[in-house]
This record gives sequence, structure tokens and C-alpha cells, in this order.
Amino acid sequence: MSLTQSPLDSWLPRVPLGAWTESAVDWATGALGPFFDGVAAVVEALVRPLNDLLTGVPAVVVVLVLAGLGWWLRGWKFALGTAVGLGLVAGMPYWEETMSTLAQVLVASTLALLMAIPLGVLVAENKRASAVARPVLDLMQTMPAFVYLIPAIFFFGIGTVPGVLATLVFSMPPGVRLTELGLRQVDKEIVQAAESFGAPPWMVLLRTKLPLALPTIMTGVNQVIMLALSMVVIAGMVGAGGLGDVIMFALSQVEVGSGFEGGIAVVILAVVLDRLTDSAGDRFPSARAQRLARQAA
Repeated sequence: MSLTQSPLDSWLPRVPLGAWTESAVDWATGALGPFFDGVAAVVEALVRPLNDLLTGVPAVVVVLVLAGLGWWLRGWKFALGTAVGLGLVAGMPYWEETMSTLAQVLVASTLALLMAIPLGVLVAENKRASAVARPVLDLMQTMPAFVYLIPAIFFFGIGTVPGVLATLVFSMPPGVRLTELGLRQVDKEIVQAAESFGAPPWMVLLRTKLPLALPTIMTGVNQVIMLALSMVVIAGMVGAGGLGDVIMFALSQVEVGSGFEGGIAVVILAVVLDRLTDSAGDRFPSARAQRLARQAA
């Protein structure tokens, strides 16, 4: 592509968007420094103890706990598959990195859901909030994942904290959208029946809408966790640690073996988390009732 400027370009005014953005970031870094330090301290206080717990416990204990959880939620076949898959990861030299990735995913997805579900309730109950949130969510979901790392590095430097916070923001939109979708799909006749008994709006929301929307909300939980796992691996570029570091090092050194082992560990962890969260949603009474209704139809 030619770098010469065409005659038409000379008539177009230049918009210094990059300079404005840089000025805004410089101002925020200086004016809101204590706030960012506090956020970093909170995230570090959440990630480090969980990371120490998962890496300090023997691998066989973690494998047995997750396999037992899989047996309870899905049955013995999934429990066996979980034990074999995680046993394979434990046999590779990246067990601690896998547990570090799991700790980051759990913290980032939990924080994302704590913000996404209330926001989803707000945009489902308020049309103006929905109109404002929709383009913002569209922007968040279409922006490349690597772009989230840039402000995280500016505000929080290099390490686990920027990786977790970039993961948090990246994984939020599905939680908001599916919470809104689940609440909007609740049968209006059921809501009207609850209101006819004199229930206040907050009780209708807590006792009627949210239980019926729970299967869809749990699908959002599943998607948030999956996006968090994918972003945590990318966050290895900023020194977040875990399997992201393993894969980035393998790419930089062209080490096929270690890269394959790190990729397999990510896949196994993703499958286990996906199936566990998907099955957890099916355990709720409203999900079972809806499934029986579909089978009867």
C-alpha cells in the first residue's frame, strides 16, 4: 500500500483520536492512581490465596474432587473422563501452570458475573438502560481480544492483575445479554399472575422471573467461563502466568512439544469447566420443569 497522500486526503480534516486517547490515559493514570492501586490490591488478594491453595494441594486431591463433582452432576462416565483427562495433565510438567490458570479463570469469571448479572437485570427491566447498553455490549464483543490488554498494561503494568482485569471485561457481555434474554423470555402470563396476587415488583423479580430465567442465566455463566479461559491464555502476553506463559514461550521458541502439551491442558480444562457448568444449570427445578414440558410437547 502506498504511503503517499492523495489529493483528496489533503482536504480531509485529521482527527487526532490517538492523541486524545493518550491524553485521557495519562490523566487517568495520574488522577486515579490510588483507585487503580486499590483495584490491583483487591485482585491480587483474591488470586494469590486461591492460586496457593490449588497449587499447594496434591494433584490427586484436585483430580478426585473434580471427578466427584462430575459424578454428582453428570454421572460416572464423565467422572471417569475427568479423572483420565486431569490425570494426563498432572502427568505433564505443567500442573502448577494449569492450576494458576484455573485460579485466574475462577476469580475473573466470578467478578464478571457479579457485575454482569445485575446489569442484565437492569437492562431487562429498564428500556432506556437496554438502549444504552446494547451498543456498548456490541462494541465489547466485536473488539479484538488483544486490544483489552492495552489499557490493562497502562493502568496496572505487567503481571497477573492486568491479565485478570482484561479477562473480566472481555468475558462480561455474554453474562449481561443472556441474563436479559432469560428475563425477557419469561411468560408474561405467569408474571401477571404473580402481580395479581399483590406481589411487589422486587418479589416478582426474585420469586418468579429469576427462577424461570435461571437456565438461560446459567448458559451465560457457562459462556463467561469459556471466554475467561480463552482470554487468560492470551493474557500470557502480559506476564499473567499460567498456561498462557507456557504457550507464548513455546511460540517464541518454536517448541512444538511444550506448545502441544500446554494446548492439551487448556482443552482438557475447558471441557471439564464447560460440562460442569452446563450440568449445574440442569440441576435447578425450573430447568427440569422446562425440560419435562418440552418432552411432553
